[in-house]
Amino acid sequence: MCPRPMCPRHIVILGGTTEARGLAAALSTHPGVRVTTSLAGRVSRPGQVEGEVRIGGFGGAEGLADWLRAEQVDFLVDATHPFAESITENAARAARATGVPTVVLRRPGWHPGPGDRWHDVASLDEAAALLPRLGRRVFLTTGRLGLAAFAQLTGLHFVVRSVDPPEPPMPPHTEVLLARGPFTVAEESQLLRGHDIDVLVTKDSGGEATSAKLTAARQLALPVVVVRRPPLPEGVDAVPDAAGVLERLGLEP
Repeated sequence: MCPRPMCPRHIVILGGTTEARGLAAALSTHPGVRVTTSLAGRVSRPGQVEGEVRIGGFGGAEGLADWLRAEQVDFLVDATHPFAESITENAARAARATGVPTVVLRRPGWHPGPGDRWHDVASLDEAAALLPRLGRRVFLTTGRLGLAAFAQLTGLHFVVRSVDPPEPPMPPHTEVLLARGPFTVAEESQLLRGHDIDVLVTKDSGGEATSAKLTAARQLALPVVVVRRPPLPEGVDAVPDAAGVLERLGLEP
């Protein structure tokens, strides 16, 4: 174990997002900083990450707390997907238990603009209940792990896009497209037209990387069902970008 006064400052990022990779790259340029990014391992090709990388779960909040102590972590950044609710809750509990300062790095959410036909819902189940009133051919971009909420919709045809193959249960009439973004507006428009899509379902992931489908849907006057983000745990705040994290750490961008 490293004697504390001589240790580099250990910053841990709970990652898996573009923002997490960008933060790791920014932190790696600072001397006296050790950067570790932890990945859940759910995506087979996570992309290049600067610094140390850890893959796999911790065993809940208690396991994460034990690991933070053992690894002498000085600061914890939750840069997971905005819908990784259980990970965010476990991170908040572990930070409280250990006294490790923490912040959530979360890109700003989307907001409807002129011409958008958005239907705001609180959950995948609520989205599934609404769909039959909006269309018959659905472009579903809510992630490969949430298809069970739509499995009972036997009268609809779904086009599902994900990086890795989705897991059952899923709707009986499902067409899977394996692809990794980002995608252009022209590509998204071509997909929507080519598959005769009449309704889009998405989570409010935010950011520019996946927003082209929203622009394409607006141009085609398609309804969009948007699942709201879960709230952050009590006492946890968020910053919108890597610069906000660096400011918390007292580091130059």
